Amino acid sequence: MSDTTELAGKVALVTGASRNIGRAIALALAGAGAAVAVNARTSKEDAEKVAQEVRAAGGKAEVYMADIADAGAVKTMVDAILKRFGRIDILVLNASVRSEKPFTEMNFEEWRVPLSITLDGAFHCVKACLPAMIQAGGGAIVTLGGQMALSGAKNRVHGSVAKHGLVGMTRALAREFGDRGIRVNCVAPGTMNTTRAAGRAPRPDAASAVPLGRPGEPDEIATTVLFLCGQGASFINGQTIHVNGGQMMF
Repeated sequence: MSDTTELAGKVALVTGASRNIGRAIALALAGAGAAVAVNARTSKEDAEKVAQEVRAAGGKAEVYMADIADAGAVKTMVDAILKRFGRIDILVLNASVRSEKPFTEMNFEEWRVPLSITLDGAFHCVKACLPAMIQAGGGAIVTLGGQMALSGAKNRVHGSVAKHGLVGMTRALAREFGDRGIRVNCVAPGTMNTTRAAGRAPRPDAASAVPLGRPGEPDEIATTVLFLCGQGASFINGQTIHVNGGQMMF
């Protein structure tokens, strides 16, 4: 966790915050002084552990279980956060799902799963949080993209489309709400050292394509998100920051 107080008095909602990158982001924001709403869809035990880590370090955190693809669940969650903390200044859209299937074998329901969480979920969360941000005079929204949004990924057409759409949403929101003091940016991780879902084999050669010779760590994404939420990034808006060790260069 950070040891600054840059975000003291701020309240952050981090979706998909029960493990990996989401967990690291929640801890980083809390370490900078923000009260953190830790969101998860199914991993309540893991989400509670993250909240406990924050509290053990002297921070404030509460767990809010909700499927962000469900508009009603998102509204209930945001209402509860506002009742508990009184405001929402930061929204980090990290929740996503990693699924792989050849396009020729994919049905429409399978196609919709990543889009419903990544894009529909972003829509529901932004819609629910914007009034509080506007009332507060500004805020920061950070979306979590991925390099496959530009490179594509075999057996992940649906995920690639969802992440690419998120970049477009980031830019459009940045233009529409910049004059309200709301900055919207995207962080695009490369190959990361994260815990993989059951049934998904590790890729031991994945780091070979990274010029730095290793995968990234969740904390390295979290520090980038923290920067974008702070005053040091006060003139950064509508950008996609690629954190990939040089795996893709622009």
